[in-house]
Amino acid sequence: MNTETRTRVEDIMSSPVATISETATVREAATRMREQDISSLLVTATEAGIVTSTDVLDVVADGRDPGKVLVGDVMTAPVETVTPDLFMEEVAAMMTSFGIKHLPVVDDDYVGMVSSTDVAAQLS
Repeated sequence: MNTETRTRVEDIMSSPVATISETATVREAATRMREQDISSLLVTATEAGIVTSTDVLDVVADGRDPGKVLVGDVMTAPVETVTPDLFMEEVAAMMTSFGIKHLPVVDDDYVGMVSSTDVAAQLS
C-alpha cells in the first residue's frame, strides 16, 4: 500500500487535546466531556493520565458520589501514547493489543487525542 495514501494520526486526531486536573471531580470531568462531545480527557498531573466516560460510569455504578470522587482517584496512569506520524493500522493494532480506546498524541508535548471511533471511521 502506498504510504502517501495511508491515513496518519495527525490527519484525524482531535486537537488541541482536552485536559483536566487530577484534583477536579469526576462530575466536572463528566460535564466537560458532555460539553465538548468527547469521551476522554488527558489528566494533567506529575504523571499524565487519562479519564474516560467509562471511568465516570464506573463511579456512578459503584454508588460513589461523582461530586466528591477526584479524577486522580479513577484515572489511568501512565498512559500509552502515539506520535502524529503513525499510520492508522498501527494505532488500531496498539489499541487492540493494549485493550484501550483512546491514545494521547505526543509531539514533544501532548498535541491531540485519537480514539477507537476515529480509527474505525478511517479504516471502514
